Amino acid sequence: MRILLWHGYLLGGTGSNVYTRAIARVWSRAGHEVVLVCQEPHPDLYDLGGARVLRPEIGGVLPVFVLDRYEGVEAKLLQDLTPDERNRFVDANVAALRELAPADLVFANHVLLGAPVGAASGLPFAVKAHGSELEYSIRGNAELAAWGRETLAEARAVFVGSGHIREVLEEVVGHVERVHEVPPGVDVEEFRPEPRDQALAALVAEAGQDPPNPGTANERLPDEGNAERLAEFLAGDEPTVLYFGKLLRNKGVHLVLEALREVEARAVIVGFGDYRAELEAMAAGANALFTGPLEHRHLVHLIPLADVTVVPSIFPEAFGMVAAEAAAGGSVPLVAYHSGLAEIADALGAELTSFESGAVVDLTAKLQRLLELPATERGELTRHVRRVAQERWSWAHVADRLLEPFT
Repeated sequence: MRILLWHGYLLGGTGSNVYTRAIARVWSRAGHEVVLVCQEPHPDLYDLGGARVLRPEIGGVLPVFVLDRYEGVEAKLLQDLTPDERNRFVDANVAALRELAPADLVFANHVLLGAPVGAASGLPFAVKAHGSELEYSIRGNAELAAWGRETLAEARAVFVGSGHIREVLEEVVGHVERVHEVPPGVDVEEFRPEPRDQALAALVAEAGQDPPNPGTANERLPDEGNAERLAEFLAGDEPTVLYFGKLLRNKGVHLVLEALREVEARAVIVGFGDYRAELEAMAAGANALFTGPLEHRHLVHLIPLADVTVVPSIFPEAFGMVAAEAAAGGSVPLVAYHSGLAEIADALGAELTSFESGAVVDLTAKLQRLLELPATERGELTRHVRRVAQERWSWAHVADRLLEPFT
């Protein structure tokens, strides 16, 4: 198949960016002709499996769902854009897709602005709803909801990552036909258990390759000196807890720090965001290391060093990619039991892998019990969560399912 994979955004860091990279890579390696249309200024940094990348000129304004800083563009919340700004973005991307025609399929990310771009292209298209646009931009906005509903009606298929997002889509946008539930995936070959000494050595080596970040001035780069800090902090076999993701209040990282006051363990906190300074102040006196954002090349070695990876979000999550990656990498996920995270916990089938959302007492108790498991039981649980990740969430399995409606 000739597939035009429209993303419209960057390729690093967040869930939909990782999703897009993985799908491009797997489809390309499977023999499909893939052209990825996005705003990534440095696509050569990523393994896309040979997919071609096109970066349309969008006029400088990038519609986003959470404000952040982006190289070379002005980020504005989708709901704050004027109609002219929205139309310019759609028109620029539609022109790019038409130049690339013909295609068997346009696979567009995000209800908005993916569905309007796909519909206006005149090509057969499908839309992947990621949840962020629904919760952060469309919910409560009647105009955007109507736009999403009208353009989704023209899609050959609409994909959601969980039953929770299927419900949210219906609640926010209205009834949509041809909805398929396909969870996101994880690279089970990249994320895999490693012997402790080997994992730590590889992590330190990767951190040693990080670009300079004097004074840790660039929040999107790993902190300066991480190689030495990680080597010292992770020496020995002390119980280790990991969080990786955005440092926003709604991600619930503060719950982990509160739990650590009662649990004998060290914690590695990975990520960037406007809540970092407050979290660091909260962690004063705790055995916690903040690293800034880390890439997959770091995480594949850091995850095997963690006994438990906590996913404490207090805001609805579409799926829980972090939990799936932790499971594949041999770190037991402990997730807040709600939204798409509850589906992760149910798939893992272990009572110890979830806690009551927002409940520090339950999180503390579950964390303590996991860390106190005898080595044989912890090994069995680790192997179990790894098997679930392989069977349910491998990218190859996910990518095949996304094309089933068109083959």
